[in-house]
Amino acid sequence: MLAEIKGLNEECGIFGVWGHHDAAQLTYYGLHALQHRGQEGTGIVVSDGKMLKGVKGEGLVTEIFTAESMAELTGSAAIGHVRYATAGGGGYENVQPLLFHSQTGSLALAHNGNLVNANFLKHQLEAQGSIFQTSSDSEVLAHLIRRSGFPNISDQVKNALSMLKGAYAYLIMTETELMVALDPHGLRPLSLGCLGDAYVIASETCAFDVIGAQYIRDIEPGELLIINDIGLKSEQFAVSSTKAMCMMEYVYFSRPDSNILGVNVHTARKNMGKRLALEVPIEADVVTGVPDSSISAAIGYAEAAGIPYEMGLIKNKYVGRTFIQPSQSLREQGVKMKLSAVRGVVEGKRVIMVDDSIVRGTTSRRIVNLLKEAGATEVHVVISSPPIKNPCFYGIDTSSKEELIASDKSVEEIRQIISADSLTFLSLEGMLAALGQTEGTNGFCLGCFTGNYPTEIYPDTLQYYYQRG
Repeated sequence: MLAEIKGLNEECGIFGVWGHHDAAQLTYYGLHALQHRGQEGTGIVVSDGKMLKGVKGEGLVTEIFTAESMAELTGSAAIGHVRYATAGGGGYENVQPLLFHSQTGSLALAHNGNLVNANFLKHQLEAQGSIFQTSSDSEVLAHLIRRSGFPNISDQVKNALSMLKGAYAYLIMTETELMVALDPHGLRPLSLGCLGDAYVIASETCAFDVIGAQYIRDIEPGELLIINDIGLKSEQFAVSSTKAMCMMEYVYFSRPDSNILGVNVHTARKNMGKRLALEVPIEADVVTGVPDSSISAAIGYAEAAGIPYEMGLIKNKYVGRTFIQPSQSLREQGVKMKLSAVRGVVEGKRVIMVDDSIVRGTTSRRIVNLLKEAGATEVHVVISSPPIKNPCFYGIDTSSKEELIASDKSVEEIRQIISADSLTFLSLEGMLAALGQTEGTNGFCLGCFTGNYPTEIYPDTLQYYYQRG
């Protein structure tokens, strides 16, 4: 039901530690900080220098890891993962890190992103005798590594990575090494930090803050980091082509206290709100944001427009996961479980409602109705990103093209569907300007807005996404 309430979901988050006696505990806290990136499954694999062992399950970080299970995860190195299933679907077997044992040693891997040539590679590998244990695209890398003819693991990994297309941030751990890889476009965020003499890796810098680690730098596109007891070594497995960080990391997915490529996420969203106010001034009494990701943009809009910001919508933080299946009528009214309008704030007022995106339109319509039921005389919806017209093939669940309301409807048609008094989207130029980019679109993936993707999209991947509806 919560997927209906918010139409976008990120595939996952990854966290790793090398060289710390409390590696598993640090990974637990790191994953907890990254929980917003995936709530369907989580896992931790540790190395004590001689063997790999792990714990994983379907559920939240606080549900899967108990005092007893954490006590078994001893070692000075660990990798962890939180998952939202897009490619491959759900199921225990798809929960990461994936752990493989062989006569020549063990291998664990955790992946954030989506491979657009996964099916193509799977067909090739199966023809050569591979038997896949999961339906996840992430497993492809393990088979490519093991089938590589190179004598050492780093060359095997580099050779395997060179065959992948799409978005990927990988953590790959053996008994004696931790390898970190980012795709040649840098589509997913990934950062390096330190805690004393230990190295830490995370999808977002907010995870460093939780454990007291110091940020060092971002992982470069096409870079392979090799970390072991000797130290850290950086190599390039691919020539870095045009950088294309996913713009939705700034708009919606990342936590506001994270920094991506040197830009604070809260500041970026606040700037988007300011740009919105400059592009289309609206006469109103209050500005409110849809919790939580739109609050920063709403504050920016209110500041630039000179209109008071108020908490017109309150999020129920205890909806969470539930084993009770709601009735159809409750499912249709599901947004009321997630959000409440504050009548004392909006009654008799002209309200500007700031949100980060519109996917299917059902959520926006329900929130507009909530505000009007609470007495708002007008509800003006402003969106801090351009219309999402195209699917994402890189690990964000933006549904099929047919389910995206902006793919075949004008702004006025969408306004009528969601029952808003007006509807405004931030321009592409305004969104880029909010991040300090004044010329061109280089440096960001804007595929969901423009339909221009940084990589080739394989035919079987296109067929999967365009037929999902």
